[in-house]
Amino acid sequence: MRWMWIAAACLGLAGCAGVPMGPGPMSGPAMPSPAPDPGPLLTPADAARAFSDVVARVEPVAEQLCLQRTRNVPCDFQIVVDGRPGQQANAYQTLDPQGRPVVALTLALLDDARNADELAFVLGHETSHHILGHIPRQQESAMTGAMLAGVLAQMGGAAPETIRSVQQMGASMGARTFSKDFELEADALGTEITLLSGYDPVRGAAFFTRLPDPGDTFLGSHPPNGQRIAIVQRRAAELGYY
Repeated sequence: MRWMWIAAACLGLAGCAGVPMGPGPMSGPAMPSPAPDPGPLLTPADAARAFSDVVARVEPVAEQLCLQRTRNVPCDFQIVVDGRPGQQANAYQTLDPQGRPVVALTLALLDDARNADELAFVLGHETSHHILGHIPRQQESAMTGAMLAGVLAQMGGAAPETIRSVQQMGASMGARTFSKDFELEADALGTEITLLSGYDPVRGAAFFTRLPDPGDTFLGSHPPNGQRIAIVQRRAAELGYY
């Protein structure tokens, strides 16, 4: 237990370390406006057509914004469907071995889609993670957390195996330090990408109402759903959509 408190202390220190951060996420209203009716589930055929259309419209917008707002960053997105069995409704952004940005949507997410606006917002959100540099920023935060945890454990006279364990906890906590901010930043930029692609980001963000609300928990990786919807509504209003 003592070493968990050391790792937790490192989380606070890592939050103050020199991790490059962009502008903080916008604060939204405490209570979002009622979400638009998303409509019924799409049929598999309609979902497939909607996904194809969304990719054709969102990908070039995301790539153009990536080129405009980054330097020396690959902007040729590869957008795929994760067809592995048993995957939950999810989407994620990663990099292939050559550093190309990859955005994947699971089949379960496509099966749960109510409209093209939802697919466009999800795609805009995930491409935003890459444009905003969230993967390297998260890696740097994890490394900082691991380093600080190891130093404090070593200073406390911990055994080598305990130091390694505390470093792993510090890395995990460090990676989560800014994760909620990252999600809100991606929601804000994703709103812009969705809108520029010709879709309704507010209607698209209504899918948050179908997700379990993570609440505002300590070390949680995602902010409350209401806060995310409020960010989307505010950013859309700032862009003149509502």
